[in-house]
Amino acid sequence: MRLRTREQAARALGEVVLKKETPMTRQEILDLYFMDARAKAIDLAAFLDRVERADGPADFRLDALRTALDELQKNGPERARRVLLAFSDPTTEPIAKAPGKGACGAFNPQPST
Repeated sequence: MRLRTREQAARALGEVVLKKETPMTRQEILDLYFMDARAKAIDLAAFLDRVERADGPADFRLDALRTALDELQKNGPERARRVLLAFSDPTTEPIAKAPGKGACGAFNPQPST
């Protein structure tokens, strides 16, 4: 089978090809992505159920997640940007020493020393 176009080659490799000439309709987007978004929403609900059933102190990561969920409810452009910022470090000055060995997924406004 001879591939004639770049699009055909990409499809043969299993790559998703998005055409910029004709944007997808709302129905096409829903048809393509709804089940994935639905599964993520159910996973998130189950995670929150587990966290709320467990004992322990408040945690900055849960606070950041709830802020991000609030952003999802708002209308307007750049929703993904606002959600990302809910988890991001807003400071501009570098710190002398990292409080741990790795990333924790959300900014801790009161790191333990």
